[in-house]
Amino acid sequence: MKKTFWIFLVTSLFLLAFSGLASAQSPNPTPSDDEVNAVARDLYCPVCESTPLDVCPTQACTQWRELIRLKLSEGWTKEQIKQYFVDQYGARVLSAPPAQGFSILIYIIPPILLAIGVFIVFRAFRAMRKPLATVAQETTTSAPAADDYLRRVEEELKQRD
Repeated sequence: MKKTFWIFLVTSLFLLAFSGLASAQSPNPTPSDDEVNAVARDLYCPVCESTPLDVCPTQACTQWRELIRLKLSEGWTKEQIKQYFVDQYGARVLSAPPAQGFSILIYIIPPILLAIGVFIVFRAFRAMRKPLATVAQETTTSAPAADDYLRRVEEELKQRD
């Protein structure tokens, strides 16, 4: 009886130890909706116009979110999944275009236009603040021609009297 007890105890401990190893080697747990939406938020639906993949109600987007869930459970990173969708549907599925090639103009042109706009507004305000004395000097330089014209008009009026 004692021998049977020890065999039973050793066998139970052995099975208990290996069951723990088997559960530790189970596949990755299913990713949560938050993890899936964290990836889907950076992607746009290839079918719908301007709709992020995480909020798109179409059946196709539901399938793509499940594909993201599958890829995450297989151990893919966020960048690998985004690259997979770019390979399948093109760069238009990305929420932000890549900063390479022709798309780099999207990142360069707005700051340049902003700088030009600030320069134009600065010059306009500077011109509005110009002192009146400077404006008066500019008008007096053109005044002799106006005075000459007025003088001739007055002379003609006097001659008619």
